[in-house]
Amino acid sequence: MEWRQQTTVSCTQAFTEAQRWIEEVTGKSFGCNDFRAALENGVLLCDLINRLKPGIIKRVNRLSTPIAGLDNVSVFLKGCEKLGLNDSQLFHPGDLQDLSTRATLRRDESSRRLKNVLITIYWLGRKAHLDTFYTGPQLHFKAFEGLLGLALSKVRRSSRLLAVVCFNG
Repeated sequence: MEWRQQTTVSCTQAFTEAQRWIEEVTGKSFGCNDFRAALENGVLLCDLINRLKPGIIKRVNRLSTPIAGLDNVSVFLKGCEKLGLNDSQLFHPGDLQDLSTRATLRRDESSRRLKNVLITIYWLGRKAHLDTFYTGPQLHFKAFEGLLGLALSKVRRSSRLLAVVCFNG
């Protein structure tokens, strides 16, 4: 199997597993097949955090405006920090924005942003798994191996490149 096909398959498995886990933990359906669209208003993400640690998010903005969605996503990310995730494990709030109307969008930009969201969900699932008080559904980490392997290989490659530049510099 070609390298690009492996990453596509790996990401598909990670998306499917992340959706399953979020739906089981929250008891709510995505309501559509578009991963980004289902999460962009931040409501499901806030519900997820409150199920993992009740009361961590006090108020969820249920208005259907982009500003409300951005507010909810920011509150979700702050909730992740309260649970112990660090900045490097969190996606950027803009990663869930709809980029389809942008004329200058690079082909892989939307995919890269959604992978960032998946990685945050992976770390959140690990945090829940390690919490002795959490007894809800578990995230199956194996579905994320290809995605994380790809991310780690990019980090290793850039670290080697940096080492070569510094050595030769």
